[in-house]
Amino acid sequence: MRGIKGIGLIKMNNLPIEWLGDRVRILDQTRLPQEEVYLELGSYQDIASAIAELKIRGAPAIGVVSAYAVALSALEIESKSKEGFLERLRGISQTLAATRPTAKNLFLAIERMEQVANAGEGVEQIKKALVDEAVKIHSEEVEATRRLSQLGAELIENGFTILTHCNTGALATAGYGTALGVIRQAKAQGKKLKVLATETRPLLQGAGLTTWELKKAGIPFTLITDSMAGYFMKRGEVDCILVGADRIAANGDTANKIGTYTLAVLAMEHGIPFYVAAPTTTIDLSLTSGDEIPIEQRSPEEVTHIQGVSIAPDGTQAANPAFDVTPHYYITAIITEKGIITEPYVERLKGIQGVR
Repeated sequence: MRGIKGIGLIKMNNLPIEWLGDRVRILDQTRLPQEEVYLELGSYQDIASAIAELKIRGAPAIGVVSAYAVALSALEIESKSKEGFLERLRGISQTLAATRPTAKNLFLAIERMEQVANAGEGVEQIKKALVDEAVKIHSEEVEATRRLSQLGAELIENGFTILTHCNTGALATAGYGTALGVIRQAKAQGKKLKVLATETRPLLQGAGLTTWELKKAGIPFTLITDSMAGYFMKRGEVDCILVGADRIAANGDTANKIGTYTLAVLAMEHGIPFYVAAPTTTIDLSLTSGDEIPIEQRSPEEVTHIQGVSIAPDGTQAANPAFDVTPHYYITAIITEKGIITEPYVERLKGIQGVR
């Protein structure tokens, strides 16, 4: 891929997201860890479906693949007039924006692509500019996650046992990783580490994806159920908790995979540092607090069924919020590519250059 360097964990010819000029190649995360299956998606509709079906997931990765979806759709628009072209493009952007409402990176990527399109002078020039911008967005995410991983690794001491929740590696970021990237970088510095990976119910991203990435990286890990976390904290077997984020409000409140808030409360009770690792594309200064972050509500069948098999009586009602919000006062620090941020978050998040 032009402009994208290899990310280490997944080799250059096996990137989780790759632009092929007239289609996008992704690693189907729903088939892991049993199978490594790559899909080539030739339309924005295919990409929108892949996002909604979690074939590609993780806030930074969603932003990257959405940018490529806009670029791909632009190449297919046959309108000769800029006005007609932009009208078609706006409809496509709206379709993509509706796929996952919580991830800030999705909306930021779409906004950047729309700005490029609006600034263009002619349809053909706009099409080329959109492809270039999508590649740039991908390159920036790769570099941002690499940088934040380097900074965050300084917080990890030799011999640490780190508890992490959900998946935050190359699969979720289309780059080096966020929370898992920090762990990888700490290992690269020669530190001996152990990881406790929660299974991440109801869709088991921790069990299926995080363990897959940790195994490939050669990092010792133990898989635990979500409800075991407090047990290990009370026993003194957790040195820090490290998670990612899908959106961070202006006051530092953070939305992440459901179950993160519980871990943060337990961490404070047991005096354990709780770190959030995320690129600045995840920060949303337009929201004053986490109360304003939209929380995606997914199908109840994801709770009542596992891989299509029912685990509850017929007719069971189930709730399925995909994310929860951790208030800023539970967070020890937010690790970004532009520095490690601590309280007061309101002042320090606003002080980051380029964040909106």
